[in-house]
Amino acid sequence: MSSWTWDLPKVTWIEKRREARRRRREELERTTIPLRLYGVRRGTVVVVTVVSVLFAIFTLIPIAWIVINSTKTQPRLFSSFGFWFAAPFHFIQNFKDLFKNVDGEGIFTHWFVNTALYAVLGGGGATALSALGGYAFARFEFPGRKVLFFAVLASLLIPVTAVSLPLYFVFAKVHLVNSIWGFILPSMVSVVGVYLMRIFIEASVPVELIEAARMDGASEFMIFLRIAVPLMVPGLMTVLLLSVVGIWNNYFLPLLLFSKASLYPLTVGLGFWGSHASVSGDQLLYPLLVMGGLMTLLPLVLLFLFVQRYWRAGALIGSITG
Repeated sequence: MSSWTWDLPKVTWIEKRREARRRRREELERTTIPLRLYGVRRGTVVVVTVVSVLFAIFTLIPIAWIVINSTKTQPRLFSSFGFWFAAPFHFIQNFKDLFKNVDGEGIFTHWFVNTALYAVLGGGGATALSALGGYAFARFEFPGRKVLFFAVLASLLIPVTAVSLPLYFVFAKVHLVNSIWGFILPSMVSVVGVYLMRIFIEASVPVELIEAARMDGASEFMIFLRIAVPLMVPGLMTVLLLSVVGIWNNYFLPLLLFSKASLYPLTVGLGFWGSHASVSGDQLLYPLLVMGGLMTLLPLVLLFLFVQRYWRAGALIGSITG
């Protein structure tokens, strides 16, 4: 009798878990839309899923390599299998060495701070200017609007390398070479951002809402700031992410403009380390290059994780208003 009484709470707990699982299955079946309602065959879904998994693996392979090899010493980096760990575990020591002034060639911390500064100022400026430009093209009528917009889009056809040398001469005349503004000002111009913001504003900011605000006597600036901007947040976050990633990974422009190591971003600084290691034969720099690549990647991953919630919110708004 006592044994049966002792087992009773355990049986009751198991039954509750089974009931909870059954309710979750029923809720999932009730809220899931069958594939046949989408007009998609199950075989098509399987093929798309397999392709997506293969693409995800292809994308994650370099990240896995850099994470694994950031734990290795210089000899094990070249002698061990690249996609598995090898003793001794040297991650902490590599991380500490990364922030030292290696051979007087520059300090990773300076390059990281420089890159963050360029990304914040350039990405924020590009987002603001793209929002203003996209709003003007989407919600204002003025002569030559279409011609000007197509001219802006046509600038995408011009290679960056074709305008780099003229840009350097212009910046040399106005003393912007070896100046942070020589890199930040061009980074604030985002043709893709203007295009994306125009498309997003046309889809998410109703004309009727703007007209009603104008009839109530609101100024154009207040309409943009109080009405349009809150509705543009998912688009703004997309432009911000694209701009920050573009600036963070930019190599050619800072290489052209900066000759001082104290102004280098991470791309140029790590490239300088790599050139020094290959020319001088100092292989001790290679573990630092791997660790530096990992530390360069982490802020972008964190930024993406932060921004994606705004995309979900934008998709939800579109499903309600569309």
